[in-house]
Amino acid sequence: MSEETSQACQVADKWRKKRGSLIMALHEIQGIKGYVEFKDAMDLSERMNIPLARIYEVLTFYNFFKLVAPGKAVISVCTGTACYLKGNDKVLDKFKSELKIKEGESTADGLFHLQCVRCVGCCGLAPVCVVNGKTYGRMTPEQVPAILDEWREAFKEN
Repeated sequence: MSEETSQACQVADKWRKKRGSLIMALHEIQGIKGYVEFKDAMDLSERMNIPLARIYEVLTFYNFFKLVAPGKAVISVCTGTACYLKGNDKVLDKFKSELKIKEGESTADGLFHLQCVRCVGCCGLAPVCVVNGKTYGRMTPEQVPAILDEWREAFKEN
């Protein structure tokens, strides 16, 4: 049994006796791995006695859940009202053109994943993006290349 599988089984064992806990178990697995792979869903199905189809209904209904591993740097562009009014669409377009991916995709090298989020709660800094928990406020499209370079350098050092 691999470490990931044992983690998924441990999560299933932790949540299986709690009514309505499927989403919590899925959140925990994604928190560990960054996504919920098919094997994890199978382990949950078996250990929690939940049909696999039901698990996939939840995984595909909520856009928070990822079924494939995201890039090392997850770029979250805020699409909340304040960010929208301040031009987040131009920032998002610049990320897309620089990375040559669409929202919800990862770069071929596995370094970046681009996603949109509803609100990050920093409306006074709009438009905002967050990369692996680091917040960038008052974003302009011109700042995007420097942010990408910053993260490329950070991953070179590791």
